Amino acid sequence: MIYDALIIGRGPAGISCAIYTARANLKTLVIGLFGSSLVKADKVENYYGFEMPIGGKELLIAGEKQAKRLGAEIIDEEIVNIEKADHFKVTTTKNIYEAHTVLLATGSPNIKAPVKKIDKFEGSGVSYCTVCDGFFYRNKKVGVLGYTDYAVHEAMELLPFTSDITIFTNGMPLKLSDENQKELSRFSINTEKIAELYGGENLEGILFEDGRKQELSGLFVAYGSASSISFALKMGIMTDGKSILVNDKMETNIPGLYAAGDCTGVFKQISVAVGQGAIASRQMIETVRKMRKDG
Repeated sequence: MIYDALIIGRGPAGISCAIYTARANLKTLVIGLFGSSLVKADKVENYYGFEMPIGGKELLIAGEKQAKRLGAEIIDEEIVNIEKADHFKVTTTKNIYEAHTVLLATGSPNIKAPVKKIDKFEGSGVSYCTVCDGFFYRNKKVGVLGYTDYAVHEAMELLPFTSDITIFTNGMPLKLSDENQKELSRFSINTEKIAELYGGENLEGILFEDGRKQELSGLFVAYGSASSISFALKMGIMTDGKSILVNDKMETNIPGLYAAGDCTGVFKQISVAVGQGAIASRQMIETVRKMRKDG
């Protein structure tokens, strides 16, 4: 099955878009873990239409119920990769989904991995994109910094270039699906706490808190879950480094791929995210209807 609209992210921007695309009779799928930053909001007082404060979690649940009532599917899975050929292919920890249009609405980029001197070596040994930079580390000793399915996926992306790969969890316990647990035998695993990265002009290795060192040619960061910026770097989506660049129709530079909400660097308010999701939906609807007409 190929979905008309696939929405990545279950926050206000993503669900708003799903409400519109579902009402327009587009086969709509929303994918993401239920963990928007809005869940932590005890009271929301500035969103239109509510006389009394409403809890962030309550607001999110109500939005999802509305989208489902209109025909949208919502699944609780973590996305680890997006590709585009004739259409989009979205890979989660459990399945692969295909779609004609995609909306990125995963919120702000994740907090950078808490490792000293990681900024110093960005672009000179530290990378956030295996697809972009894996080629440069052929037959070299590399590491992946992370502890979730996203980290294992990125390590697997490096296998065509090198077999000498270590996953560094920085003291975090591994949180993996059963499927990725089976892949761990292909890599070395280091769970020690990292003190800092070291090197001259280029990364040379990792210094651990116990004073031990491990030499590395490259370190790929996949800390926590993949963010919209992570996907952008892989796919060649234009960014300003922190946010995805879109036009006034929420279009990225890749046809059929849109972005809305906090990942676009806008004023971080529910109302703004909802509005951007609605704008993106309009273009997604037009794109799919044109495809149906031309097909």
